[in-house]
Amino acid sequence: MRFSDKVCIVTGATSGIGRATAERMGAEGGCIVVIGRDEKAGADVVKTIKKSGGDAMFIKTDISNPAAVETAVQQTIDAWDRIDVLVNNAAMMTFTPITELSIEDWDQVINTNLRSVFLFCKYCIPHIKGGAIVNVSSVHAYETTPNVVPYATSKGGMEAFTRGVSQEYPRTKVRINCVAPGSVDTPMLWGNPNVKNGTEKIDKKNVGAPEDLASAICYLASDEARFIHGTTLVVDGGLLEKL
Repeated sequence: MRFSDKVCIVTGATSGIGRATAERMGAEGGCIVVIGRDEKAGADVVKTIKKSGGDAMFIKTDISNPAAVETAVQQTIDAWDRIDVLVNNAAMMTFTPITELSIEDWDQVINTNLRSVFLFCKYCIPHIKGGAIVNVSSVHAYETTPNVVPYATSKGGMEAFTRGVSQEYPRTKVRINCVAPGSVDTPMLWGNPNVKNGTEKIDKKNVGAPEDLASAICYLASDEARFIHGTTLVVDGGLLEKL
């Protein structure tokens, strides 16, 4: 029970990798703060976690809004008086060539994928004592495809952010690392127009399950990874070796 009585905030926790992570941490005894926008899905995740023996609450949050994030963190402190783990997982993509991309769409991706990481770290770190942060990056930080420049940029920035923050705090205060998924069986993957039209070819036998990523995230968030700080674990089934 690696997360017994630990308070864990997971963003984007109502589907895909975030949901699998929240449910895994809850099953291992955690008190999970489920961050998302879908209240129905959030209630379902909370129900699943409680049924497995953990505790949980859902907080509907605009993760790009500083006041909303600060409020969510304060609600966590009010409920459990501590924060042990933060998983920054929420993300979105656009699929437009850069010269046709609106400034509003660029800002939305960067704010959702990168600004939110800054905001949650800013407001959570003062409450973390000997805990861990895991940011969910992507293989797009290294190798990418056409028309997803804001997404790739946000993930590259996330990894630079993680390295920088690791230099500001010792691992005894807070460990911060990234997990970089490859192709994972989520709505984001199958809704990608590049996948639908064949520009990005996906072999289903090389697609991971959300639970595969949850395992990696939970490892980095646990005390088992106490000597890992400021790095990225690529979890992609060997995808980058083939690109």
